[in-house]
Amino acid sequence: MIENKKILAIIPARGGSKGVPRKNIRELAGKPLIAWTIEAAKQSVYIDRCIISSDDEEIIEIARQYECEVPFVRPAALAQDDTPGIEPILHALSELAGYDIVMLLQPTSPLRTTEDIDRCIETMIINEASVCVSVTEPDKSPFWMYTTTDDNQMRPLIPQENPAVRRQDLSAVYVLNGAVYVAETDWLIKTKSFLTDETTAYLMPKQRSFDIDTDEDFLLCEFMINRN
Repeated sequence: MIENKKILAIIPARGGSKGVPRKNIRELAGKPLIAWTIEAAKQSVYIDRCIISSDDEEIIEIARQYECEVPFVRPAALAQDDTPGIEPILHALSELAGYDIVMLLQPTSPLRTTEDIDRCIETMIINEASVCVSVTEPDKSPFWMYTTTDDNQMRPLIPQENPAVRRQDLSAVYVLNGAVYVAETDWLIKTKSFLTDETTAYLMPKQRSFDIDTDEDFLLCEFMINRN
């Protein structure tokens, strides 16, 4: 709770995964991938309740082993490849009333810390915003990116009158890292998106911004965890 506002954290974890089969429960540095997010959320000083939204019995059992609540089984219709990411969140809110703030924590961001979770909440409150999401700096600036024409001529993705030559002269840009999304519950139900013109940003370092989507991502994250 923060400023007398109750916070519900939702970890969505469906059974299907095309890129890396069963990735939500695949072992990462000695424990299931989903466990890293559960443990970080459970240590938050603000989260009042943390739940798993899943359609998969094995994921549900592992979540319970790590003492995470599973108050319902997600309908199969909301666990398809083409299911919009916001739908499981809205479904959970329809099942669980009484929370002023809702947080989405993707299990594919295992390097996100409890501090990141709490700082994102604080950023939203301090800025008197309705929503805040975590971002990081991209590896490559879009100001140095190009498209090509049919005859392979280069065209700048972002036209500039005086293109920057040095990195330090580039405008600062940020990319979503998928780690933390938090919003006022009523606002989210109304907008059905964490991303609007009202969204504020919480900046995370690159070394905690890995989003696992491939086997190579697993190897990189395991290296980072073991190094630390």
